[in-house]
Amino acid sequence: MSAQAQNITPTGHPGLPASGFVRLSQIIGQGGPIPVSRSTLYAWIQAGLFPSPVRLGPGRIAGFRVEDVRAFIERPGVAPTATDWPPNKSV
Repeated sequence: MSAQAQNITPTGHPGLPASGFVRLSQIIGQGGPIPVSRSTLYAWIQAGLFPSPVRLGPGRIAGFRVEDVRAFIERPGVAPTATDWPPNKSV
């Protein structure tokens, strides 16, 4: 069966297209490649740990570059764990 028929990209991330943009609902949650909540992902964006979304028009629609999402997933140790998040701001 081809990678397209299985909805798996050549790098093995189910649900991510080979290129282009994906919406937030396609990458987070229990079924997504990044199993965190919306608020956690936006906290990571604000902390500089996850790439920012890109505006896809004059309105409010935004998406994430698939290449950026894939690069984040493939970098080991980039995402904070439960023991080191949120960052200690008293230091």
